[in-house]
Amino acid sequence: MTKTAPTFYIFHGDDDLRIEEEVQKMRAKMGTTPNADLNTSDYDGVSIEAAEVLASASAYPFLADKRMVIVRGMLSWITRKGAGEIGKKAVERLATELPMLPDTARVVFWEREKLADSHKVLKSARDHERGFEKAFESPKDGTQWIIKRASEQYGVQIEPQAAAALASVTTGDLRRADNELFKLVAYTDGKRAIRESDVELLTPYVAEATVFQFADAIAEGRGSLALTLLNRLKEQQEDVFPIYGMIVRQFRLLLLAKSHLAMGGYTNTLGEAIGTKSSFVVEKVAKQSRLFSLDQLEQIYRTLQSYDKQMKTGEIKPELALDLLIGSLTRQG
Repeated sequence: MTKTAPTFYIFHGDDDLRIEEEVQKMRAKMGTTPNADLNTSDYDGVSIEAAEVLASASAYPFLADKRMVIVRGMLSWITRKGAGEIGKKAVERLATELPMLPDTARVVFWEREKLADSHKVLKSARDHERGFEKAFESPKDGTQWIIKRASEQYGVQIEPQAAAALASVTTGDLRRADNELFKLVAYTDGKRAIRESDVELLTPYVAEATVFQFADAIAEGRGSLALTLLNRLKEQQEDVFPIYGMIVRQFRLLLLAKSHLAMGGYTNTLGEAIGTKSSFVVEKVAKQSRLFSLDQLEQIYRTLQSYDKQMKTGEIKPELALDLLIGSLTRQG
């Protein structure tokens, strides 16, 4: 007996790259003729209503056997805090009517966050034979993901240290990691394994590495160098808040590492203590934490928290806060 093909799909989770690849596979099955485009719709789930999605999916395909409707972010939007009665009605309608779509329909909900198990539309996809659900979560070990991606997707080898460096630079952003990996593959042309020096050469923004250098400059009291590095980060990020977040994260890691080591903790358990599996980050943080005393790191972290509060309450503009931060931290360093 032939199994009934699903008519509605839910792909959810923070691994946006794999979700995109899955959606692209489904689009490819629609074919490459002009009719395929005519029978494929792509909607922003924030600006479309449930009734429109259902109507679009129920429309008869034009000179084809299927009609594909992609909806981005709708299921998390209609269950967000503040969605109210409108969101509740949308959830109820989708949960009830999606299983009733015609055989020609292929509705794909693309969610960039993992939905709660209690989500009614998700439960409908799991319980009904016409539904399909799959969660795509980012791997906990970015280094191993990069090694596997290089081998399986591009047919090349990448040295573990190079993969660790790239994982540290891209900080869990798999799309960014894949883009950088693509450049590295093109650079080496598959003739040899990708090395750490290749990552350093071809990844110009290297934000993570810049933050490590920034912390070194703070430890050495070199305000001018710290300002230069800060400007380099600004060239890579238009929004200063992510920059501030990276700096806070760096000193938080240093404070955790220093506390762990000061209390007799071992270096081989440092990764667990600071919450990372990246050997690259552990090695760098362990080395850098020796440049500071525990009192210095505690004082620096309090300073960071103070400026963070002032920025968020509008007492000080973010750009000015970053400049003042250099002066205050280099005095403390």
